[in-house]
Amino acid sequence: MSCHAMLAESGDGKPEDVPEDGRTHADRSVSSPSSRDDALDALLSHVPRCPLTPSLSPRKRTTSQSKTEPPLLRTNKRTIYTAGRPPWYNVTGTTFKEAFVIGLCGGSASGKTTVANKIIEALDVPWVVLLSMDSFYRVLNKEEQELAAKNEYNFDHPDAFDFELLISVLRKLKKGKSVKVPVYDFTSHCRRKEWKTVYGANVVIFEGILAFANKELLKLLDMKVFVDTDSDIRLIRRLKRDISQRGRDVSGIIKQYNKFVKPAFEQYIEPTVQVADIVVPRGGENFVALDLIVQHVHSQLEKRKLRWDISALASAHQGQPLPRTLSVLEASPQVRGMHTIIRNKETNRDEFIFYSKRLMRLLIEHALSFLPLEPVSVETPQGGVYEGKRLSGKRITGVSILRAGETMEQALMAVCKDIRLGKILIQTNHDTGEPELHYLRLPKDISEDYVILVDSTVSTGAAALMAVRVLLDHDVPEDKIFLLSLLMAEMGVHSVAYAFPKVRIITTAVDKEVNDQFHIIPGIGNFGDRFFGTDAPSDWCESDDGLSF
Repeated sequence: MSCHAMLAESGDGKPEDVPEDGRTHADRSVSSPSSRDDALDALLSHVPRCPLTPSLSPRKRTTSQSKTEPPLLRTNKRTIYTAGRPPWYNVTGTTFKEAFVIGLCGGSASGKTTVANKIIEALDVPWVVLLSMDSFYRVLNKEEQELAAKNEYNFDHPDAFDFELLISVLRKLKKGKSVKVPVYDFTSHCRRKEWKTVYGANVVIFEGILAFANKELLKLLDMKVFVDTDSDIRLIRRLKRDISQRGRDVSGIIKQYNKFVKPAFEQYIEPTVQVADIVVPRGGENFVALDLIVQHVHSQLEKRKLRWDISALASAHQGQPLPRTLSVLEASPQVRGMHTIIRNKETNRDEFIFYSKRLMRLLIEHALSFLPLEPVSVETPQGGVYEGKRLSGKRITGVSILRAGETMEQALMAVCKDIRLGKILIQTNHDTGEPELHYLRLPKDISEDYVILVDSTVSTGAAALMAVRVLLDHDVPEDKIFLLSLLMAEMGVHSVAYAFPKVRIITTAVDKEVNDQFHIIPGIGNFGDRFFGTDAPSDWCESDDGLSF
């Protein structure tokens, strides 16, 4: 992984429930919007100074968990909620390869989670999702709730689990999509109101007592591991866990164990050892078995190597006519005059900012004309009726591709009253060459909105492609996405239009060429540096798309 710090937030105005390191539990000390914005500012300001030498920058593992509070990245100044994953999509907007899914099965308290964490430690891959079957207990009715309160409900029976939801979630994770995972409260025996957002990864580790009990579920598992632990040890572990973590009493735990847990293990869990690829006696202490598992996963990941081929974007659509989904603001004398000023390398920063903002407002006003409108009649102060128009939809949300896209937020707010804003930061991993989603904050229920996605310039279209894909992962319809940019290269226009033919692309100008460093020619220079008055160091470069190469 690159040395960049990573953080993510959800659209609910709180940190995204996607953790960074699966072994650390959440400290709620930084949940205010101001501290989160400080964390983002710190990230953006420190990225250019980060050393790229692998030996000086050891890779950290990113583990998304579904059943615990989100772990954190702790720095010497603050605690940051963290998350991220590479949105592995090619020039057609589809996924490269499916994730490698490891299924861990075994009796209650057999050490499945311990084995999972040991595998994560040894794998040393940056992106791992740990999905627990415990998150998928069914919602109990009133009668079942009463039985559960008296330790009379069988939580170890297959009927206790929502297999339909579980299979749907795991199938999406395998394809690299984001998912919402329920959070089960073992004290009240019900699902919490808040579900967690989890992203796809290189490896998905799925663990549960009945992980091998469903045929459809088995089809999704690339490797099946059975954790075999002595029944007395499992009982002792269960006693400790249920007393300390789930508020149970000893007599209730023993009663439940004898009546439900032990019989269910013998009837439903133990027989599934036959479908296992590897059996791990003694759980997390069996280092030989764990080493075999890790070796096999490494070999599979090597075969599935994921690389973002930026050169493919450059050559995919040469000589093709510009797509119909593209709309270019009319090149009036005013527009050409503003372009002349902001393209001129001698223009000072104040003038660059002033005329860029004027151009942004014109662009956004132009873009709003493509939103669907419906007829509406209003009464004027004189008592007459005016036949007008209004937005045919719930609302508009703006999403900026950091960092240069953030410069367009002010113009969005000036033109669109009460617009909601989101942010996406994508950077390239210098170790692997893969693009990675480092920061995400999207408003709640964004799937119901028209989304204006903004970036100052689009050269290759790589960042725009991934940003659109992230919006689609959050269920925003493709035809409700509008990509706005002050300046685009033909290459970027073609790339986005080919991958997502329903996305409306709107800009003030299109330049024909992109040089070997993927900068637009004649172009505008590094928009972010010119706007913010910063200079990228020689060993780090932010492209026009916000990706670093």
